[in-house]
Amino acid sequence: MLSEKAPTCFTLLPESQSAFKLPERFTYPFVYQPNELAIAASQLLQEKLPLYHSLDADIKGRMYGVLVVQNAAGEIGYLSAMSGNNNDLYEHQESLPDCQKPKENQRINFVPNIFMGFEEGSEYQRKHSIVNQLNAEISALTNDLSYQQLQQLAVSEGQAAEFQISKQQRQATNNRKARKAERQSFSANNLSEEAKTARSIELSRQSVADKKRLTELKKYWQQRVSEAKQALAEKENAINERVKTRSKLSSQLQKMMFSEYQLLNADGDVAPLLSLFTDTVTRKPPSGSGDCAAPKLLQYAYKHQLKPICLAEFWWGQQPSSEIRKHGHYYPACQGKCLPILTHMLKGLAVDDNPLLVNPATDKTLDIIFQDDDVVVVNKPAGMLSVPGKTIDDSAYTRVKHMFPHASGSLVLHRLDMATSGLLVFALNKRAHKHLQKQFINKVVQKRYVAIVEGNIEGDEGEIHLPLILDINDRPRQMVCYEHGKRAETHWQVIERCNGQTRLYLHPITGRTHQLRVHCSHPDGLNTPISGDGFYGKKGERLHLHAEQLSFLHPISQERLTFRAAPDF
Repeated sequence: MLSEKAPTCFTLLPESQSAFKLPERFTYPFVYQPNELAIAASQLLQEKLPLYHSLDADIKGRMYGVLVVQNAAGEIGYLSAMSGNNNDLYEHQESLPDCQKPKENQRINFVPNIFMGFEEGSEYQRKHSIVNQLNAEISALTNDLSYQQLQQLAVSEGQAAEFQISKQQRQATNNRKARKAERQSFSANNLSEEAKTARSIELSRQSVADKKRLTELKKYWQQRVSEAKQALAEKENAINERVKTRSKLSSQLQKMMFSEYQLLNADGDVAPLLSLFTDTVTRKPPSGSGDCAAPKLLQYAYKHQLKPICLAEFWWGQQPSSEIRKHGHYYPACQGKCLPILTHMLKGLAVDDNPLLVNPATDKTLDIIFQDDDVVVVNKPAGMLSVPGKTIDDSAYTRVKHMFPHASGSLVLHRLDMATSGLLVFALNKRAHKHLQKQFINKVVQKRYVAIVEGNIEGDEGEIHLPLILDINDRPRQMVCYEHGKRAETHWQVIERCNGQTRLYLHPITGRTHQLRVHCSHPDGLNTPISGDGFYGKKGERLHLHAEQLSFLHPISQERLTFRAAPDF
């Protein structure tokens, strides 16, 4: 039975689940496999979530989290949190008819926002009201019919000016050619000198007249275009002034709000949110910092003397258009917002080691497929870095460097993700490197991968064109961005379908980071992740992606070399 002193957001785990063995250390939130207790708590939360967050296509998905905790009475339970502002969910609940609202036994007591808001009449609320007023004014001005008409007028006047001036220029060019031809025909027409002189004067007069007409036409249209732009500029200046004021006020509001976030840790220390980002690249918190599930859960636990046991966060609902987020899948805490925050909040807890600091390739071998005086082709095992990382020096590069101590130049030509296995070529001298580098740039090098994806995909072959960009708030993950992303193209062919999975050939035409993994998982790609992909699907024993074939011209002999290495899956 729940202790009377237990806070209202504490949900007791059933005895069958609370009897699970407690982990000795708390979850390292940036790379983890959910503990069985955290999974059990997540499943209990997910049973009630549809009443709060339906899977309707019109409702955006979001992250939710559970924190398994132990109270002072020794009872094991869990806390629930949603990412973002809790008020968004409550407003949605209030809009539902009574028959659709959760009953008492279906309620989810989410932990509150870390910062509950400012009081009415405060400086924050006053400035917030001004921002709302500016939003309304900007919306009214941009949607005003006269503004839209002026936009159209500025465009049409510019187009008309270009058309009329070009037309007059073509006419002047034709007239000039005709005058030149007439002058050249003077001798053939047996004209007298007086007639030639008179005609030459007339042709010169026509030339001057053409130039004058063109100058006057340009001046006329310049005036019309200028008037149209000036009228539009007056409207745009009014909009831009409000946008500038709004931006300044919004920045002030965000700083005021962030200054109210006082974050606890297990040692009882308190740190202002703003202070946690002073050593980051941006030097200030990104929008939404402190509103993710993990910080809210830990803050509540510390405030109510609950001991954190383990954590899990999962995505619920529709997938966003850019990031890879699958319904019901577990995800680590984000790097951009949560790394500085959780680094502070986890102090005082015994936390699992960061697995990325441990070299999983210590006992793995790097097989040489081919070597001569100029190149070496190796078969990199999954779990080995292609080049040294920030904390792990062991890599395919360092091993090749050790095996070929007389190699010169940078050696490296391309890379494979740490989790990807397969063929890599290294240059053993500067001449070979320069030649092979040009082949990579000019797409002379041909690569083929083998992958196993979850599910039976439709069709037998196809192409994927999804531009990619780094997710700056969650490095090193990539996301799709049509506005700023770099072109990324992948061709695919089905090899076989078996046991609810599909084995594929993947041909990367471009070589973007995580390209094949995102192109497989994204809904506008194959819409199914590569098996074992902990970044864009569900983590498994290994990522089922292997660089199976590599073909290039030998840098010295110019012979086409093709190498194959079968995957071990």
